[in-house]
Amino acid sequence: MSATKTSDDHDKQGDAEAAKWYRKAADHGNVTAQHRLGLMYIEPQSYTEALKWYRLAADRGYASAQYSVGLLYYFGHGVQQDYAEALKWFRKAADQGDAAAQNGLGLMYREGHGAQQDYAEALKWFRKAADQGNANAQFKLGAMYEMGVGVPPNLTEALKWLRKAAEQDEVVAQSFVGTIYANGGEGVPQNYAEALKWFRKAADQGNASA
Repeated sequence: MSATKTSDDHDKQGDAEAAKWYRKAADHGNVTAQHRLGLMYIEPQSYTEALKWYRLAADRGYASAQYSVGLLYYFGHGVQQDYAEALKWFRKAADQGDAAAQNGLGLMYREGHGAQQDYAEALKWFRKAADQGNANAQFKLGAMYEMGVGVPPNLTEALKWLRKAAEQDEVVAQSFVGTIYANGGEGVPQNYAEALKWFRKAADQGNASA
């Protein structure tokens, strides 16, 4: 046996030590520890064990855990895929102001997953998340305004939200912003320099279409 340890050995030892202390706290009802313990089981794809710990925290009202439970049901990890159950858990977290859950809820209403398709509801939840700075929600909200989904097309409003997302390195939003400046339109003057800037940012992140 070597007298030296690799960084991987230290990482594994650290993870095991963290898991030990998270479990101690989780067993005593600490909802943050229960959620973090669940997250540790996601990486090795022990979804059933992750769900167990998520549910303990979620049932006690911990919003991040409620969102995590919803994700497992949405993707069918460790449980049978169930959009209605995912929607239920997303809503619990979203009602507590969890921006990721609000974004997820907006997506479900936009796509009609777990509920009847409802663009007004989708916009409402995307906006709530976007107002909290969630880049993906800002992108989705901007795209709905650009394409006139659930609202009249509004290029100025679209650009406002798409830029917010693009400035947070949301790569598809950067490409959208570049396209808007390249084409111009109502309320948005054509600006090739701005278009090139945003296409370059998208390309630098690996967006082949930019």
